[in-house]
Amino acid sequence: MLSKLLKFSFAHGVHPRESKEATVSLPIQRMPFVREYVMPLNQQLGAPSKPVVEVGARVHRGELIAEPGAFISTSLHSPVAGWVRAIDNRRYPGGVFARSIVIEADPFDTQQFPRAARDWRQLGAEEFVAEIQRAGIVGMGGAAFPAHAKYSIPEGQHIEHLLVNGAECEPFLTNDHRMMVERPDDLLRGIEILLHNLGARSATIGVETNKPDAIEILRRHIKPGQPIQVAPLRVKYPQGAEKMLIKSIFGREVPAGGLPRDLGMVVNNVGSVLAVADWFEFGMPLIERVVTVSGDGVEQPSNLLVPLGTPLREVLKFCDGLKEGVSQVVMGGPMMGTSVASLDVPVLKGTSGILAFRKPRSVQSREYACIRCGRCLEACPYFLNPSRLARLARARLYEEMPRYSIMDCVECGSCTFSCPSGIPIVQLIRTAKSQLRQSAGKVV
Repeated sequence: MLSKLLKFSFAHGVHPRESKEATVSLPIQRMPFVREYVMPLNQQLGAPSKPVVEVGARVHRGELIAEPGAFISTSLHSPVAGWVRAIDNRRYPGGVFARSIVIEADPFDTQQFPRAARDWRQLGAEEFVAEIQRAGIVGMGGAAFPAHAKYSIPEGQHIEHLLVNGAECEPFLTNDHRMMVERPDDLLRGIEILLHNLGARSATIGVETNKPDAIEILRRHIKPGQPIQVAPLRVKYPQGAEKMLIKSIFGREVPAGGLPRDLGMVVNNVGSVLAVADWFEFGMPLIERVVTVSGDGVEQPSNLLVPLGTPLREVLKFCDGLKEGVSQVVMGGPMMGTSVASLDVPVLKGTSGILAFRKPRSVQSREYACIRCGRCLEACPYFLNPSRLARLARARLYEEMPRYSIMDCVECGSCTFSCPSGIPIVQLIRTAKSQLRQSAGKVV
Protein backbone atom coordinates (compact mmCIF):
# COMPACT_ATOMS: atom_id res chain seq x y z
CA MET A 1 0.00 0.00 0.00
CA LEU A 2 2.72 2.48 1.01
CA SER A 3 4.69 1.82 -2.19
CA LYS A 4 1.63 3.09 -4.02
CA LEU A 5 1.35 6.11 -1.73
CA LEU A 6 4.97 7.05 -2.37
CA LYS A 7 4.25 7.55 -6.08
CA PHE A 8 2.32 10.71 -5.29
CA SER A 9 3.59 14.19 -4.59
CA PHE A 10 2.34 17.67 -5.24
CA ALA A 11 3.42 19.95 -8.05
CA HIS A 12 5.58 23.03 -7.54
CA GLY A 13 6.83 23.94 -4.05
CA VAL A 14 10.39 24.76 -3.00
CA HIS A 15 13.34 23.20 -1.17
CA PRO A 16 14.69 25.58 1.47
CA ARG A 17 17.64 24.45 3.58
CA GLU A 18 16.23 22.35 6.42
CA SER A 19 18.44 23.76 9.21
CA LYS A 20 17.07 21.28 11.76
CA GLU A 21 20.38 19.84 12.93
CA ALA A 22 20.68 22.08 16.02
CA THR A 23 17.58 20.62 17.73
CA VAL A 24 16.58 17.43 15.90
CA SER A 25 18.24 15.16 18.50
CA LEU A 26 17.42 17.24 21.58
CA PRO A 27 14.79 15.70 23.91
CA ILE A 28 11.89 17.89 25.01
CA GLN A 29 12.60 19.76 28.26
CA ARG A 30 9.99 21.33 30.53
CA MET A 31 10.23 25.10 30.75
CA PRO A 32 10.34 26.24 34.41
CA PHE A 33 7.42 28.32 35.62
CA VAL A 34 7.94 32.09 35.65
CA ARG A 35 6.29 34.93 37.55
CA GLU A 36 3.74 36.29 35.07
CA TYR A 37 1.67 34.86 32.20
CA VAL A 38 -0.28 36.78 29.55
CA MET A 39 -3.22 35.00 27.89
CA PRO A 40 -4.60 36.95 24.90
CA LEU A 41 -8.28 36.33 24.26
CA ASN A 42 -7.79 35.97 20.48
CA GLN A 43 -5.35 33.06 20.31
CA GLN A 44 -7.36 31.32 17.59
CA LEU A 45 -8.96 32.11 14.28
CA GLY A 46 -12.47 33.34 14.88
CA ALA A 47 -14.07 35.34 17.65
CA PRO A 48 -12.11 36.24 20.81
CA SER A 49 -12.83 34.30 23.97
CA LYS A 50 -14.84 35.98 26.77
CA PRO A 51 -13.38 36.21 30.31
CA VAL A 52 -15.22 34.35 33.07
CA VAL A 53 -12.85 35.48 35.85
CA GLU A 54 -12.34 38.85 37.53
CA VAL A 55 -9.24 40.71 38.58
CA GLY A 56 -8.05 39.42 41.95
CA ALA A 57 -9.54 35.94 41.52
CA ARG A 58 -7.55 32.89 42.57
CA VAL A 59 -7.24 30.36 39.73
CA HIS A 60 -5.99 26.79 39.60
CA ARG A 61 -3.84 25.28 36.88
CA GLY A 62 -6.12 24.20 34.05
CA GLU A 63 -9.11 26.20 35.33
CA LEU A 64 -11.39 27.85 32.75
CA ILE A 65 -10.64 31.57 32.53
CA ALA A 66 -12.44 32.45 29.26
CA GLU A 67 -15.29 30.81 27.39
CA PRO A 68 -15.82 30.70 23.61
CA GLY A 69 -17.13 33.95 22.14
CA ALA A 70 -18.87 32.15 19.26
CA PHE A 71 -18.90 28.74 17.62
CA ILE A 72 -15.64 29.57 15.81
CA SER A 73 -13.87 30.32 19.07
CA THR A 74 -12.35 28.33 21.93
CA SER A 75 -11.94 28.20 25.68
CA LEU A 76 -8.90 29.48 27.55
CA HIS A 77 -7.55 27.89 30.72
CA SER A 78 -5.04 29.11 33.24
CA PRO A 79 -1.54 27.73 32.55
CA VAL A 80 -0.62 28.05 36.24
CA ALA A 81 -2.11 28.29 39.71
CA GLY A 82 -2.07 31.89 40.86
CA TRP A 83 -4.05 35.12 40.75
CA VAL A 84 -5.65 37.18 37.98
CA ARG A 85 -3.80 40.50 38.17
CA ALA A 86 -5.24 42.31 35.17
CA ILE A 87 -7.56 42.06 32.18
CA ASP A 88 -6.31 44.68 29.74
CA ASN A 89 -4.42 45.26 26.50
CA ARG A 90 -0.99 43.65 26.26
CA ARG A 91 1.57 43.18 23.50
CA TYR A 92 0.64 40.72 20.77
CA PRO A 93 2.56 39.43 17.71
CA GLY A 94 2.36 41.75 14.73
CA GLY A 95 3.12 44.91 16.68
CA VAL A 96 -0.39 45.35 18.05
CA PHE A 97 -2.01 45.12 21.47
CA ALA A 98 -4.72 42.60 22.36
CA ARG A 99 -7.08 42.24 25.30
CA SER A 100 -5.51 39.67 27.62
CA ILE A 101 -5.84 37.99 31.00
CA VAL A 102 -2.69 38.47 33.07
CA ILE A 103 -1.97 35.82 35.70
CA GLU A 104 0.64 35.96 38.45
CA ALA A 105 1.89 32.48 39.33
CA ASP A 106 1.80 31.36 42.96
CA PRO A 107 5.49 30.70 43.78
CA PHE A 108 4.55 28.31 46.59
CA ASP A 109 2.17 26.13 44.57
CA THR A 110 3.44 22.78 43.27
CA GLN A 111 1.71 23.47 39.90
CA GLN A 112 0.70 19.83 39.74
CA PHE A 113 -2.28 19.14 37.49
CA PRO A 114 -4.94 16.84 39.02
CA ARG A 115 -5.30 14.22 36.30
CA ALA A 116 -8.72 12.73 35.62
CA ALA A 117 -9.64 10.66 32.56
CA ARG A 118 -12.79 11.50 30.58
CA ASP A 119 -14.94 8.86 28.91
CA TRP A 120 -14.77 9.30 25.13
CA ARG A 121 -16.42 6.06 24.06
CA GLN A 122 -19.98 7.03 24.98
CA LEU A 123 -20.08 10.52 23.46
CA GLY A 124 -22.46 11.54 20.71
CA ALA A 125 -21.21 13.68 17.81
CA GLU A 126 -22.35 16.98 19.33
CA GLU A 127 -21.04 16.04 22.77
CA PHE A 128 -17.64 15.24 21.31
CA VAL A 129 -17.46 18.58 19.49
CA ALA A 130 -18.43 20.36 22.73
CA GLU A 131 -15.70 18.51 24.65
CA ILE A 132 -13.03 19.57 22.15
CA GLN A 133 -14.20 23.18 22.30
CA ARG A 134 -14.21 23.01 26.10
CA ALA A 135 -10.61 21.77 26.00
CA GLY A 136 -9.53 24.79 23.94
CA ILE A 137 -7.80 22.69 21.28
CA VAL A 138 -6.75 24.38 18.03
CA GLY A 139 -4.61 23.53 15.03
CA MET A 140 -1.12 23.60 16.53
CA GLY A 141 0.88 23.69 13.33
CA GLY A 142 0.52 27.47 13.34
CA ALA A 143 -2.93 28.19 11.88
CA ALA A 144 -4.71 27.91 15.26
CA PHE A 145 -8.06 27.04 13.66
CA PRO A 146 -10.43 25.72 16.36
CA ALA A 147 -10.26 21.91 16.20
CA HIS A 148 -13.89 21.36 17.19
CA ALA A 149 -15.02 23.18 14.03
CA LYS A 150 -13.16 20.58 11.94
CA TYR A 151 -14.94 17.81 13.84
CA SER A 152 -18.39 19.33 13.34
CA ILE A 153 -19.42 17.44 10.21
CA PRO A 154 -22.43 18.77 8.29
CA GLU A 155 -25.38 16.49 7.75
CA GLY A 156 -24.92 14.45 4.61
CA GLN A 157 -21.15 14.28 4.87
CA HIS A 158 -19.17 11.40 6.33
CA ILE A 159 -15.53 11.14 7.32
CA GLU A 160 -13.77 8.08 5.95
CA HIS A 161 -10.18 8.92 6.75
CA LEU A 162 -8.12 10.77 9.34
CA LEU A 163 -4.87 12.26 8.06
CA VAL A 164 -2.31 13.18 10.73
CA ASN A 165 0.17 15.83 9.65
CA GLY A 166 3.67 14.96 10.81
CA ALA A 167 5.42 16.52 7.81
CA GLU A 168 6.87 19.50 9.71
CA CYS A 169 8.27 20.96 6.51
CA GLU A 170 9.20 24.38 7.94
CA PRO A 171 12.98 24.80 8.33
CA PHE A 172 14.40 24.80 11.88
CA LEU A 173 11.26 23.39 13.56
CA THR A 174 11.58 19.97 15.23
CA ASN A 175 8.82 20.03 17.88
CA ASP A 176 6.48 17.67 15.97
CA HIS A 177 9.42 15.38 15.22
CA ARG A 178 10.32 15.10 18.90
CA MET A 179 6.70 14.49 19.93
CA MET A 180 6.39 11.61 17.47
CA VAL A 181 9.65 10.11 18.77
CA GLU A 182 8.94 10.64 22.48
CA ARG A 183 5.14 10.17 22.68
CA PRO A 184 4.16 7.60 20.03
CA ASP A 185 1.67 5.75 22.26
CA ASP A 186 -0.13 8.96 23.23
CA LEU A 187 -0.29 10.00 19.58
CA LEU A 188 -1.78 6.65 18.60
CA ARG A 189 -4.29 6.91 21.45
CA GLY A 190 -5.34 10.35 20.17
CA ILE A 191 -5.81 8.83 16.72
CA GLU A 192 -7.91 6.03 18.23
CA ILE A 193 -10.14 8.59 19.97
CA LEU A 194 -10.62 10.59 16.79
CA LEU A 195 -11.30 7.53 14.62
CA HIS A 196 -13.99 6.39 17.06
CA ASN A 197 -15.72 9.75 17.43
CA LEU A 198 -15.47 10.82 13.79
CA GLY A 199 -16.64 7.44 12.55
CA ALA A 200 -13.60 7.20 10.27
CA ARG A 201 -12.39 3.82 9.09
CA SER A 202 -8.64 4.43 8.93
CA ALA A 203 -5.83 6.88 9.58
CA THR A 204 -2.54 7.78 7.92
CA ILE A 205 0.35 9.63 9.54
CA GLY A 206 2.27 11.57 6.90
CA VAL A 207 5.94 11.98 7.85
CA GLU A 208 8.71 13.36 5.64
CA THR A 209 11.63 11.01 5.09
CA ASN A 210 14.06 13.33 6.89
CA LYS A 211 12.56 11.89 10.11
CA PRO A 212 13.45 8.18 9.76
CA ASP A 213 13.49 7.59 13.53
CA ALA A 214 9.93 8.92 13.87
CA ILE A 215 8.76 6.69 11.00
CA GLU A 216 10.37 3.62 12.55
CA ILE A 217 9.11 4.29 16.08
CA LEU A 218 5.54 4.95 14.99
CA ARG A 219 5.44 1.79 12.86
CA ARG A 220 6.82 -0.22 15.75
CA HIS A 221 4.13 1.03 18.14
CA ILE A 222 1.17 0.46 15.83
CA LYS A 223 -0.55 -2.70 17.06
CA PRO A 224 -1.54 -5.47 14.65
CA GLY A 225 -5.01 -4.83 13.33
CA GLN A 226 -4.99 -1.10 14.04
CA PRO A 227 -6.26 0.77 10.95
CA ILE A 228 -3.29 3.14 11.07
CA GLN A 229 -0.37 3.41 8.67
CA VAL A 230 2.65 5.68 8.31
CA ALA A 231 3.29 7.25 4.91
CA PRO A 232 6.90 8.42 4.28
CA LEU A 233 6.83 11.55 2.13
CA ARG A 234 9.34 13.26 -0.12
CA VAL A 235 10.90 16.28 1.55
CA LYS A 236 9.38 19.38 -0.02
CA TYR A 237 7.89 22.65 1.19
CA PRO A 238 4.96 23.25 1.87
CA GLN A 239 4.28 19.54 2.33
CA GLY A 240 2.54 20.30 5.63
CA ALA A 241 -0.25 22.35 4.05
CA GLU A 242 -3.28 20.09 4.36
CA LYS A 243 -4.25 20.27 0.70
CA MET A 244 -0.68 19.44 -0.32
CA LEU A 245 -0.59 16.54 2.14
CA ILE A 246 -3.79 15.11 0.67
CA LYS A 247 -2.38 15.46 -2.84
CA SER A 248 0.92 13.82 -1.85
CA ILE A 249 -0.62 10.82 -0.11
CA PHE A 250 -3.87 10.19 -1.99
CA GLY A 251 -3.28 11.95 -5.31
CA ARG A 252 -6.55 13.84 -4.84
CA GLU A 253 -7.16 17.59 -4.94
CA VAL A 254 -9.40 19.59 -2.65
CA PRO A 255 -11.39 21.92 -4.93
CA ALA A 256 -10.81 25.67 -4.70
CA GLY A 257 -12.96 26.97 -1.87
CA GLY A 258 -13.51 23.44 -0.60
CA LEU A 259 -12.41 21.62 2.55
CA PRO A 260 -10.82 18.20 3.17
CA ARG A 261 -14.12 16.96 4.60
CA ASP A 262 -15.58 17.39 1.09
CA LEU A 263 -13.32 14.42 0.22
CA GLY A 264 -14.31 12.54 3.38
CA MET A 265 -11.15 13.49 5.28
CA VAL A 266 -10.08 15.38 8.39
CA VAL A 267 -6.48 16.61 8.64
CA ASN A 268 -4.91 17.28 12.04
CA ASN A 269 -1.44 18.28 13.18
CA VAL A 270 0.50 15.93 15.48
CA GLY A 271 0.27 18.42 18.34
CA SER A 272 -3.51 18.72 18.01
CA VAL A 273 -3.96 14.94 18.12
CA LEU A 274 -1.79 14.73 21.24
CA ALA A 275 -3.87 17.52 22.81
CA VAL A 276 -6.99 15.40 22.19
CA ALA A 277 -5.31 12.47 23.96
CA ASP A 278 -4.25 14.68 26.87
CA TRP A 279 -7.81 15.96 27.36
CA PHE A 280 -9.53 12.59 27.38
CA GLU A 281 -6.80 10.53 29.02
CA PHE A 282 -5.69 13.04 31.67
CA GLY A 283 -8.32 15.79 31.68
CA MET A 284 -5.68 18.36 30.74
CA PRO A 285 -6.88 21.22 28.50
CA LEU A 286 -4.53 23.02 26.15
CA ILE A 287 -2.40 24.97 28.65
CA GLU A 288 1.09 24.18 27.33
CA ARG A 289 2.77 23.24 24.08
CA VAL A 290 6.13 22.15 22.65
CA VAL A 291 8.15 24.96 21.07
CA THR A 292 11.41 24.77 19.12
CA VAL A 293 13.88 27.53 20.03
CA SER A 294 16.58 27.82 17.40
CA GLY A 295 18.41 30.01 14.89
CA ASP A 296 21.95 31.34 14.70
CA GLY A 297 21.13 34.00 17.27
CA VAL A 298 20.20 31.60 20.11
CA GLU A 299 22.86 30.58 22.61
CA GLN A 300 21.27 27.22 23.49
CA PRO A 301 18.82 25.78 20.92
CA SER A 302 16.14 23.63 22.56
CA ASN A 303 12.82 21.84 22.28
CA LEU A 304 10.77 23.05 25.23
CA LEU A 305 7.39 22.24 26.77
CA VAL A 306 6.23 25.79 27.54
CA PRO A 307 3.14 26.97 29.48
CA LEU A 308 0.98 29.18 27.28
CA GLY A 309 1.31 32.86 28.08
CA THR A 310 5.04 32.67 28.86
CA PRO A 311 6.79 35.82 27.54
CA LEU A 312 9.30 35.14 24.77
CA ARG A 313 11.87 36.98 26.86
CA GLU A 314 11.62 34.31 29.58
CA VAL A 315 11.87 31.44 27.11
CA LEU A 316 14.99 32.91 25.53
CA LYS A 317 16.48 33.60 28.97
CA PHE A 318 16.09 29.90 29.80
CA CYS A 319 18.02 29.17 26.59
CA ASP A 320 20.92 31.34 27.85
CA GLY A 321 19.71 34.39 25.96
CA LEU A 322 20.50 35.84 22.55
CA LYS A 323 23.88 36.22 20.92
CA GLU A 324 25.28 39.62 19.98
CA GLY A 325 24.00 41.11 16.75
CA VAL A 326 20.53 39.50 16.63
CA SER A 327 18.37 41.51 14.22
CA GLN A 328 15.22 39.41 13.95
CA VAL A 329 13.14 37.17 16.22
CA VAL A 330 10.40 35.13 14.57
CA MET A 331 7.43 33.32 16.10
CA GLY A 332 6.81 30.17 14.08
CA GLY A 333 8.94 29.01 11.17
CA PRO A 334 11.03 31.22 8.88
CA MET A 335 8.66 30.71 5.93
CA MET A 336 5.27 31.43 7.53
CA GLY A 337 6.23 32.88 10.90
CA THR A 338 5.84 36.46 12.13
CA SER A 339 8.65 38.78 13.17
CA VAL A 340 8.05 40.23 16.62
CA ALA A 341 8.67 43.82 17.63
CA SER A 342 9.00 43.02 21.33
CA LEU A 343 10.17 40.04 23.39
CA ASP A 344 7.30 40.72 25.80
CA VAL A 345 4.79 38.98 23.51
CA PRO A 346 3.61 35.63 24.95
CA VAL A 347 3.73 32.08 23.65
CA LEU A 348 0.35 31.33 22.07
CA LYS A 349 -1.50 28.13 21.20
CA GLY A 350 -0.16 28.36 17.64
CA THR A 351 3.46 29.15 18.54
CA SER A 352 5.48 26.29 17.06
CA GLY A 353 8.85 27.99 17.21
CA ILE A 354 10.89 30.94 18.46
CA LEU A 355 13.73 31.66 16.05
CA ALA A 356 16.44 34.30 16.40
CA PHE A 357 18.62 35.39 13.49
CA ARG A 358 21.60 37.67 13.19
CA LYS A 359 20.68 38.46 9.60
CA PRO A 360 16.97 38.81 8.67
CA ARG A 361 15.79 35.79 6.66
CA SER A 362 12.34 36.94 5.56
CA VAL A 363 13.37 39.12 2.58
CA GLN A 364 16.52 40.33 0.88
CA SER A 365 18.09 43.50 2.22
CA ARG A 366 17.39 45.23 -1.10
CA GLU A 367 14.36 44.93 -3.35
CA TYR A 368 14.59 45.10 -7.15
CA ALA A 369 11.95 45.44 -9.86
CA CYS A 370 10.03 42.35 -10.93
CA ILE A 371 11.73 40.82 -14.01
CA ARG A 372 8.73 38.63 -14.96
CA CYS A 373 10.84 35.48 -14.57
CA GLY A 374 7.89 33.35 -13.46
CA ARG A 375 9.72 31.66 -10.60
CA CYS A 376 6.96 32.54 -8.13
CA LEU A 377 4.43 30.85 -10.44
CA GLU A 378 6.61 27.73 -10.59
CA ALA A 379 6.92 27.72 -6.80
CA CYS A 380 3.27 28.30 -5.89
CA PRO A 381 1.67 24.93 -5.00
CA TYR A 382 -1.81 26.41 -5.52
CA PHE A 383 -1.12 27.46 -9.16
CA LEU A 384 -1.78 31.13 -8.42
CA ASN A 385 -0.05 34.12 -9.99
CA PRO A 386 1.76 35.63 -6.98
CA SER A 387 3.49 38.41 -8.92
CA ARG A 388 0.15 39.70 -10.21
CA LEU A 389 -1.35 39.56 -6.74
CA ALA A 390 1.65 41.44 -5.36
CA ARG A 391 1.31 44.18 -8.00
CA LEU A 392 -2.40 44.58 -7.25
CA ALA A 393 -1.70 44.69 -3.52
CA ARG A 394 1.04 47.29 -4.00
CA ALA A 395 -1.44 49.43 -5.97
CA ARG A 396 -4.09 48.80 -3.27
CA LEU A 397 -6.48 47.43 -5.89
CA TYR A 398 -7.82 44.98 -3.33
CA GLU A 399 -11.27 44.72 -4.89
CA GLU A 400 -9.77 43.19 -8.04
CA MET A 401 -7.82 40.49 -6.22
CA PRO A 402 -10.65 37.99 -5.51
CA ARG A 403 -10.90 37.53 -9.30
CA TYR A 404 -7.44 35.96 -9.10
CA SER A 405 -8.28 33.63 -6.19
CA ILE A 406 -6.32 35.49 -3.54
CA MET A 407 -8.21 33.76 -0.73
CA ASP A 408 -6.86 30.39 -1.94
CA CYS A 409 -3.38 31.55 -0.95
CA VAL A 410 -2.24 29.91 2.31
CA GLU A 411 0.64 32.39 2.72
CA CYS A 412 3.26 29.63 2.63
CA GLY A 413 5.96 32.04 1.44
CA SER A 414 7.22 29.88 -1.44
CA CYS A 415 6.83 32.87 -3.79
CA THR A 416 8.93 35.20 -1.64
CA PHE A 417 11.54 32.49 -1.14
CA SER A 418 11.93 31.95 -4.89
CA CYS A 419 11.87 35.62 -5.98
CA PRO A 420 15.31 36.73 -7.25
CA SER A 421 14.30 40.39 -6.92
CA GLY A 422 13.66 40.15 -3.20
CA ILE A 423 10.03 41.29 -3.49
CA PRO A 424 8.07 40.58 -0.27
CA ILE A 425 5.27 38.92 -2.24
CA VAL A 426 3.64 36.95 0.56
CA GLN A 427 3.72 39.95 2.90
CA LEU A 428 1.88 42.04 0.30
CA ILE A 429 -0.68 39.28 -0.21
CA ARG A 430 -1.14 38.87 3.55
CA THR A 431 -1.87 42.60 3.93
CA ALA A 432 -4.35 42.49 1.05
CA LYS A 433 -6.20 39.51 2.52
CA SER A 434 -6.46 41.31 5.84
CA GLN A 435 -7.90 44.39 4.12
CA LEU A 436 -10.42 42.27 2.22
CA ARG A 437 -11.57 40.53 5.41
CA GLN A 438 -11.96 43.83 7.20
CA SER A 439 -13.96 45.35 4.33
CA ALA A 440 -16.22 42.28 4.39
CA GLY A 441 -16.76 42.70 8.13
CA LYS A 442 -15.13 39.39 9.01
CA VAL A 443 -12.98 38.60 12.01
CA VAL A 444 -9.31 38.64 11.03
